[in-house]
Amino acid sequence: MGDINDFLDFVLLREPNIVYVVVGTLLIGASSGLIGTFAFLKKTSLLGDAISHSALPGVCLAFMYMQEKNAIFLLLGSFVSGWIATLLVEWISRRTKLKNDTAIALILSFFFGVGIFLLTIIQNGGQAAQSGLNNFLVGKAAAIQRFDIYIFSGVALLIIFFVVTFYRPLKIMVFDRDYALSIGLPVRILEFLLNSAIVLAIAVGIQAVGVILMAALLISPAAAARFWTYKLSRLLVIAASIGAFSGWFGAFVSYTAPDMPTGPWIVTSLSVFAIGSAFFAPGSGMISRIKLQQSNSRKMLSENILKSLFQILEGRDANSHDWIKKSTLFEHRFFDRIKFQKGIRTLDKKHFIIIDGDKIRLTKQGWAESKRIVRLHRLWELYLYEKMNLAADHIHPNAETMEHILTPELEKILIKELDYPEKDPHQSKIPE
Repeated sequence: MGDINDFLDFVLLREPNIVYVVVGTLLIGASSGLIGTFAFLKKTSLLGDAISHSALPGVCLAFMYMQEKNAIFLLLGSFVSGWIATLLVEWISRRTKLKNDTAIALILSFFFGVGIFLLTIIQNGGQAAQSGLNNFLVGKAAAIQRFDIYIFSGVALLIIFFVVTFYRPLKIMVFDRDYALSIGLPVRILEFLLNSAIVLAIAVGIQAVGVILMAALLISPAAAARFWTYKLSRLLVIAASIGAFSGWFGAFVSYTAPDMPTGPWIVTSLSVFAIGSAFFAPGSGMISRIKLQQSNSRKMLSENILKSLFQILEGRDANSHDWIKKSTLFEHRFFDRIKFQKGIRTLDKKHFIIIDGDKIRLTKQGWAESKRIVRLHRLWELYLYEKMNLAADHIHPNAETMEHILTPELEKILIKELDYPEKDPHQSKIPE
């Protein structure tokens, strides 16, 4: 009964503390997912990890200066520390022979080590005010108060304003920086603002998920959303939604099971989204890709059978409706016998062939389709021979692949480019 009451208390927001935690995690998750999308697209995901780890010494120094856990000063300290780390990574990458990933690893380990050292000093100092400061390592959403909500809301609004205002130039910059420079966009300023927004999102997010897991909250929503769309505007909305829901779910688990920390459960939820999207997203998910590969494999098999039937009949100068034995097909071209049976069943269902025991005959539809496949094969061979200057005995394997993917539009272009040819490089007639 207690579990049901806890569930209802959380869902219905019956307590002020629940409201603070839910609103706080929603804002942190949404803003991190939104700005993290640009870091993901810029391929600077590791930089987010470095910034989040580098925020810890800033938090500790701010506390040591103020001697209290003042939310604004802790935020300011983590922001400044994160920005210094960002500048150092860029400086090392540009001025030394070290690559970007090496610079990130160097700065991450150094700043995090300094942060742990300072945290140890604070904890050994015996100050009552330092209680709970180590929650910045793994996060604790239950520590979110009303004043924190004001800060989170302000940061979220700043990030949304930045993304909406600079949407088009940011879009150009993250996909093609060189083009952005060539058309006169202030790339350096945009990068400065983008990095500032990322550092700001990390600075507020570490209270919920901690410095160790913050990079996941920044990048995972975008990684999961990328499987569902190729349009940036939709990607931003989906990433922000995934981040917000994961924040809510982590807070829910932490509230109903007090021994469970919020941050790890937020990241676990994000991981489920990312892995689930990788497997089940339509079009780009692993299962969809496997199905597409299987479909393409069946298509290629069926078309190879039709092509072989046409070539056999063409070689005999026979009628399109003559019967051909299956054994003749195997003599003409190698087919896996199990796959071959599946292929002819598919062609039979499409009414491209008629099967009579061990004999096969093309229908009118099948004859037209087989001519189309052979036509594309020979057109592409001719294009490789005449336009790409490849030897006639080297063009067949490439044409074997291209014949299955050439569209009617490309066929028209090929015909015009080749000046309406009648024969391929082997002097075989190109079917009309």
